[in-house]
Amino acid sequence: MSGLNLTVRVHPVVLFQVVDAYERRNADSHRVIGTLLGSVDKGVVEVTNCFCVPHKEHDDQVEAELSYALDLYDLNRKVNPNENVVGWWATGNEVTNHSSVIHEYYARECNNPVHLTVDTSLQGGRMGLRAYVCIQLGVPGGKTGCMFTPIPVEVTCYEPETFGLKLLQKTVGVAPPHRPKTVSPMLDLAQISEASNKLQGLLELILKYVEDVIAHKQPPDNAVGRQLLDLINSVPHMSHEQFTQMFNANVRDLLMVITLSQLIKTQLQLNEKLTFLPTN
Repeated sequence: MSGLNLTVRVHPVVLFQVVDAYERRNADSHRVIGTLLGSVDKGVVEVTNCFCVPHKEHDDQVEAELSYALDLYDLNRKVNPNENVVGWWATGNEVTNHSSVIHEYYARECNNPVHLTVDTSLQGGRMGLRAYVCIQLGVPGGKTGCMFTPIPVEVTCYEPETFGLKLLQKTVGVAPPHRPKTVSPMLDLAQISEASNKLQGLLELILKYVEDVIAHKQPPDNAVGRQLLDLINSVPHMSHEQFTQMFNANVRDLLMVITLSQLIKTQLQLNEKLTFLPTN
């Protein structure tokens, strides 16, 4: 498959590891590189993990600890056997002269490696994310070269990652002296309440859009209309009484699980205190 037909999907844990490696870099290092791990399926490169590779860049050469990279990859394979080398990453907002040399090494480790650049300098007020593939150029029997060509890249999340990001967002915009060092997960009922309020706000936004379209205050969008139609068709057909009965049953089950967990927790704490009581 041609490298230009690839699409890169990056998970948030990869971005966190890149930023962490950049913050822990040596004082004389201006750029950090590393290996991307993940899988390739039907033209989609899904990057789920990564690690940093110590290196030094000089004017005419690049020194990288490849043995360290191989050992770390072997250790990761014992824990995550489904993660393979899919490319490499580097901090910065552009491809440098040494990138082709590093890319040649990863071209021997996997087919069509992708190069991911993460702009940790936050130019433009955001962390830029770009993905490239290396395309060979030249004529038969003559000089050859390569060119880094951009390919689509997007950030994707598993459900646990989405939940973790929502917790992290609670500390955004808070001044450092008042910023909490830890954020505890909310109780189940609090999550239901917050999700219900958010759902109500989204429904009000959709209703306002539909009313504006009907009143010719806003031009209609066919893509939005198809998504709304799919959303309506996905809602189960049930009466208000059936929905209320189903919701109440789920709430009762949730309250029963919470009560049992609290009883078990209390019993364990009581058992621990009785164990340490003196036997005299």
